[in-house]
Amino acid sequence: MTKNELVGKVAADAGVSASQAEAVVGALFGALTDAAKSGDKVVWPGFGTFQAKTRPAREGRNPGTGATIHIPETKVMHFGPAAALKAALNP
Repeated sequence: MTKNELVGKVAADAGVSASQAEAVVGALFGALTDAAKSGDKVVWPGFGTFQAKTRPAREGRNPGTGATIHIPETKVMHFGPAAALKAALNP
């Protein structure tokens, strides 16, 4: 689903204009980004939890040369689905 498709679906389901739906969807993703940056997690009961996690530094290999390289520590966004979402996906 593309951004425009998502905004169109939200607008239709909520009975609002596409521009209003785009503002709300943008605000939602902005809030998720801000929470992740500050180390907070966002919990939506029945859907799941969004949380930034730290992937530790590690050694890797350059596939072209086979040389060992250092991969630095990074933060990644993690989503853990709620039991209700898992049940909806696997009836």
